[in-house]
Amino acid sequence: MVQGERVVARQRFAGLRQPWQSSHALLLIPFVLIVVITIVDLLVPADIHLGPLLVIAPAITASFAGPLLTGAIGVLAVAAQAFIGWHFGVLFSRNVMVQILALAVLSVLTVCFCVVRERRRKELDQVRSVAEAAQHVLLWPLPEQLGPLQVACLYLAAEDEAQIGGDLYAATRIDGGARVMIGDVRGKGLDAIGEAALLLGAFREAAHKHTALPELAVGLEQSVAHYLPDFEAEEEAGERFVTALLLEIPDADPLIQMTSCGHPPPLLLHPGNADPVPVHPAPPLGVGPTGPEDYTLDVFSFEPGDTLLLYTDGVIEARDSHGAFYPFTQRAAQWSDHSPENLLHHIRRDLLAHAGGRLADDAALIAIRRTSLAHPGRRHRKTFHSAGFRHH
Repeated sequence: MVQGERVVARQRFAGLRQPWQSSHALLLIPFVLIVVITIVDLLVPADIHLGPLLVIAPAITASFAGPLLTGAIGVLAVAAQAFIGWHFGVLFSRNVMVQILALAVLSVLTVCFCVVRERRRKELDQVRSVAEAAQHVLLWPLPEQLGPLQVACLYLAAEDEAQIGGDLYAATRIDGGARVMIGDVRGKGLDAIGEAALLLGAFREAAHKHTALPELAVGLEQSVAHYLPDFEAEEEAGERFVTALLLEIPDADPLIQMTSCGHPPPLLLHPGNADPVPVHPAPPLGVGPTGPEDYTLDVFSFEPGDTLLLYTDGVIEARDSHGAFYPFTQRAAQWSDHSPENLLHHIRRDLLAHAGGRLADDAALIAIRRTSLAHPGRRHRKTFHSAGFRHH
């Protein structure tokens, strides 16, 4: 334990040293410029004045250093200009004094710019830290292991500097298995966070109370219908809704139970192959009152070695510069034999490259791989693939 703490401490110290060393190495550039300009100005004929070029030094320093270092380089540049004037015996001439004054004013303005930039940077860092904290509060990181399941998740927010948006996911252990939800609030970015938080809280509260997924869907619908109007603007009254996909994955049976509330179907990945799972979707949450009979419970096989890929429409609706949609199924099949973490790593890189580095909508993905069965002797309980039957 002590050795691990020492390693972490060394890594943190190295992380602090690296930016410091980098900025101080870059300081050689403006310093060398001051020296070179001063020497050249002393060597060229007297009617050629290169001193005004010294303003380049503090201007360059401001691009990578803070106010103190920029001010120090500015003082050095003013001192070099004064030295040039002293060397030629014209230090107190009107021309040299104006050059020194102008260089000093420009250096001060550059330092002021650095102060404003540093203040903005600190504010931005604070906003990012708050957004990251909010993401961890709303979207708890999914565990890497849920019983016999390996799990990985990925979230890509559409808005600049945002860590969270209208897409959501959650997972929890229940007796003999796990329940997973992925959802998508109508809208994107910060405007949809309230609805996302509402559904996440409702799922975490209700996931352990309802014995079947259709009843769980009804409970979520009731929560959304009750509280969703609080987040609606007057011009959007009755137009907000949430799509959701609810799954129950037993530990001992090679199957998955699933109920869709208007959400895109997941992909079932085998080595070299990816197939959309047929679903019988019910209306999204928040559209209207529903009962358990309005939700279908789809059941399909999920054997050891299979990977289930859940996603939101921000993935399949991503377009390239020519307007072509991201070929999600084909690309996912290329990495179907990878671990969940590596699978999402490849998809993230490929998706952002397809969309030109920025998505138009929030995107969330969950990759789930079954590694084993809790009771291998019960594997004879095979179920038909994507068998949808009405719950009564």
